[in-house]
Amino acid sequence: MRGFAMPLQIVNPEAGYGRVELADPAPSGYLHVGGHVRPRPPFMPMNRGKLELFRRLHRCAQRLRARGDVKRVSLFDALAMPPFARLPYVRDRRESVHLPRFDVAVLVETASPEAAHEVRGSAPYHALRDELATDADDTHELLGRNARRIGDVERTRRGVYLFNHFVADDADVALGLWDYLAAWYVRETGLTNSVLMVPEAGEKADYVAINHAHWDEGLAKVMLRQLTSPGFGAFVRANLDANRVGAMPVLYRLVA
Repeated sequence: MRGFAMPLQIVNPEAGYGRVELADPAPSGYLHVGGHVRPRPPFMPMNRGKLELFRRLHRCAQRLRARGDVKRVSLFDALAMPPFARLPYVRDRRESVHLPRFDVAVLVETASPEAAHEVRGSAPYHALRDELATDADDTHELLGRNARRIGDVERTRRGVYLFNHFVADDADVALGLWDYLAAWYVRETGLTNSVLMVPEAGEKADYVAINHAHWDEGLAKVMLRQLTSPGFGAFVRANLDANRVGAMPVLYRLVA
């Protein structure tokens, strides 16, 4: 979602967060697929229908993992998401923003962005996407690359996984702002890993970027630490508003 070019501005720079220290971007390609199936309240068990969907997705994922150009395939079930329509940037652009109400998410990591194109055309990937579309009333797909990286996300552990969907008037401003917001998350929430995925050149997506990260802690602690940490309103929210950027996070647990 691009408008006219605008400069990045940092509100309350005296907080001293600065830019986050980055590793080199990963050489991988990514296929992220989200679907709105059957959201459930936090801490409630998954129902039988969704369990069956994940069994079907797992069989497709196993076939994908057998490919030599696929590094990892991960399945996620949503634990919590905010009321997106109430977020300031989204509220003012409700008709044009695709709300990521994705309680099911799939992330396929490939050997390269070029390999992601090959994987997207494969029968196992088509089968996985079709299985999700059968149960979902809304889906979204992003074929992307890594633009920013704090550290790799280890997708074999318990804890809470984040997919944060960014929309903005200017994509370059959103990417520049991410460096500062990530520095806040590192200091205030103990974040040690993060991979920012952006659409590959020529690819259409409803988000300028999707950020993926992981905390070892439980859902309640992750949410409490973020919402009560110093500067969440005065720094994170203020800078999102000032730069006309919207962030729509969904917190997940790893299923497979």
